[in-house]
Amino acid sequence: MDGKAPLLFTPMTLRGLTVRNRIWLPPMDMYSAYAWDGRPTPFHYQHYVSRALGGFGMIIAEATAVSPEGRISPKDVGLWDDGQIEAWRWIVDDVRNAGAAMAVQLNHAGRKGSGGCFGVGHENGSVPPEEGGWQTVAPSAKAYGRYAAPRELSVDEIHGVVWQFAQAARRAVAAGFQAVQIHGAHGYLISQFLDPLVNEREDEYGGGFEGRIRLLVEIVDAVRAAIPEDMPLMVRLSATDWAAGGWDLDQSVMLTRVLKAHGVDLMDVSTGGIVPDVTIPVKPNYQVPFSARIRERADVPTTAVGLITKPKQAEKILRAGEADAVEIGRAALRDPYWPMRAAHKLGVAAEDVPYPDQYVRGAYR
Repeated sequence: MDGKAPLLFTPMTLRGLTVRNRIWLPPMDMYSAYAWDGRPTPFHYQHYVSRALGGFGMIIAEATAVSPEGRISPKDVGLWDDGQIEAWRWIVDDVRNAGAAMAVQLNHAGRKGSGGCFGVGHENGSVPPEEGGWQTVAPSAKAYGRYAAPRELSVDEIHGVVWQFAQAARRAVAAGFQAVQIHGAHGYLISQFLDPLVNEREDEYGGGFEGRIRLLVEIVDAVRAAIPEDMPLMVRLSATDWAAGGWDLDQSVMLTRVLKAHGVDLMDVSTGGIVPDVTIPVKPNYQVPFSARIRERADVPTTAVGLITKPKQAEKILRAGEADAVEIGRAALRDPYWPMRAAHKLGVAAEDVPYPDQYVRGAYR
C-alpha cells in the first residue's frame, strides 16, 4: 500500500492476552449441536480449528447459551451445565495450539429464542413446544415478527439471568477460553432490555436510559468478578436498531463509557436485529462508522464487522483509526485461510505469516 508494514498483522494486547494479529473470526451461529444438548460437536472442532490454522488472530465462538431457554435454536451450543465444559475443551486447546486466541460469546436469546433453523424447520419463526421449542422470555411481553409472544421476566428471574451469565463465564474459564464476550446485540435478551421500542417496563429495569442498561451492567459486573483479572472482557453491541425512537449511536457511546468504567476492554460493534421490518443500508463497510465513532467518543478499542471481504479494505479501516481489529465473517466461511491470502495481497513475506509447519510448502510466494 505505502511501504509500511500492514497493521492487520501487528499484535494486539488486551489485559493479559496478546493476540497475534488483528484479523478476527466473529461469532456466527452454526446450529450444529445435533443432539440438542448444547454440546459442540466434531463439526465445531473442524470449523474453529481450521480457521486457527488459517491464521486468524482471535476466534470468537458462536452464541453460547447461558441456559437452555437462552438458546437461539434447539441446536445452539451452551455452557449452562458443567458437563459441557469438556466438550469445549478439546476445541479450545487445539485452537490455542494453532496459535490463535479463543473467546466465547455468552448469550441469552430472550424473545428470539426457540427459533427454527435447518434440520429443525420453522425458520424465521418459533419452534412449537410439541416439537422441542419452549416458552420464551423478554423484558416485556412483545413478540418479535412472526415469533411466538414471550413471557415478561420478573425481577427475581432477571437476577437469575445475571447469575447464569456469571456461572457460564466460570465454565468458560474452566474450558480454557482466553476471553469472554457478552452478547448485547442483534435483538437478543440484553439488547431487548436496552431498546426503548422493546422494553416497556416501568420498574428499575425499564424506563429511562439508566434502567434499560441496568441488566447489562449487572451482567458485566458479575462476569468480571467470575473471570481472572487479566482476562479480557468484551461486549458485542448493536450500535443502532435503524428505527426512529429506538436505540442509537449516542446511547451506544454513553453505554460504552459506563461499561469501560465497569471493566469492559473492547466493544464489538455491529448493528440491527433488534426490531423487525426496518431498512438497513447494507453495503461494504456500512457498520464501520459506528465502530469509529464509539472508538473515538468513548475511548475504547473496537472491532468492525459487516461485509469486510478484501484485505486492502480491512487494512484501510485500521489505518484510518476506525477500529482496532476487523472481523471477517462470511468471507471466512468461504475461505478458512483468508489471513494467509491477505498477507500475500498486502506484501507480507511468507516467513512472517503464521503458516503451520505442515503448510509451509504451500505458502504464497
